Amino acid sequence: MKPVKWGIISTANIGVAKVIPGMLKSKDVEIVAISSRKKKTAQEWAAKLGIPKAYGSYEEMLADPEIEAVYNPLPNHLHVPLTLAAARAGKHVLCEKPVAITAKEAAQLRKAPKDVHIAEAFMVRHATQWLAARDLVKKKKIGDVRAIQVMFAYFNRDPKNVRNMADIGGGGLLDIGCYPITVSRFIFDAEPVAVTATFDRDPKFKTDRLAGGLADFGEGRHLSFTVSTQLAPYQRVNIMGTKGRIEIEIPFNAPPDKPNRYFLQGMEMNQGQWTELPVSDQYQLQAEAFGRIVRGKQKPVWGVEDAIQNMKILDAFFRSEKSRKWEKP
Repeated sequence: MKPVKWGIISTANIGVAKVIPGMLKSKDVEIVAISSRKKKTAQEWAAKLGIPKAYGSYEEMLADPEIEAVYNPLPNHLHVPLTLAAARAGKHVLCEKPVAITAKEAAQLRKAPKDVHIAEAFMVRHATQWLAARDLVKKKKIGDVRAIQVMFAYFNRDPKNVRNMADIGGGGLLDIGCYPITVSRFIFDAEPVAVTATFDRDPKFKTDRLAGGLADFGEGRHLSFTVSTQLAPYQRVNIMGTKGRIEIEIPFNAPPDKPNRYFLQGMEMNQGQWTELPVSDQYQLQAEAFGRIVRGKQKPVWGVEDAIQNMKILDAFFRSEKSRKWEKP
């Protein structure tokens, strides 16, 4: 496949530390430019990462005719405007999650040109461990899946960090609570019919520093999760079935240089086997899948409508915080 030529919007940490290094491993990816509001910053990162061009504004990079696709890892409130700007410049867009702050804002992406592919950057959908787990579920290796349990936490009280700025989409649910929602939809292959939540907000930042949620997927199935921006770093997923369970060791920040592992248990408690998968980089796999869609080698599975649906579910959790009731997405 002819490599897709990419431009990177901003020097955000998620991009320069994880996504770009993963993309650079692929023969199907050619990163030709990186942009920042400060040209010096763009030039410094271009030199570090071996990227040929550095732009001092996003708009200047979007005008570059060589670029076919862009990756947008800006803060949450800039996801929709810059994604739309890139799409209108004729670029395909891989936008970091969450795609917006609300479903109403996300719906603006429907205005993008129809010949441009826009996708939310949920790399877990391309990770080998998640594909293996979904395959085991489809083959009924753990019977009928009834419950998915997710814990995801880190500790960050830096007032200058965008995750602690409520007015631009900070807080735990938007930052990492979107993962339990995405992976449960991925595994159940269904949508929640109702959700309820409990929140604890930081008195200074006004962001949700602890959020717990329950999502009813109907037919006796549910997701339960806890996410936090101010707890000991930890993440784990359990997928519970009538004949066994799958435990995913590092479900979201899967290391790109070590084997990903999952535990498969039958009906004897804690009796089972860890499976190590070949070393892979989920960000590389994500970029390659996106490129296949750009090149017409693969039909899009997750696009704008899927991203809007994810935001509708997040909106329902926030409504539940205020109503203290079950809410329909």
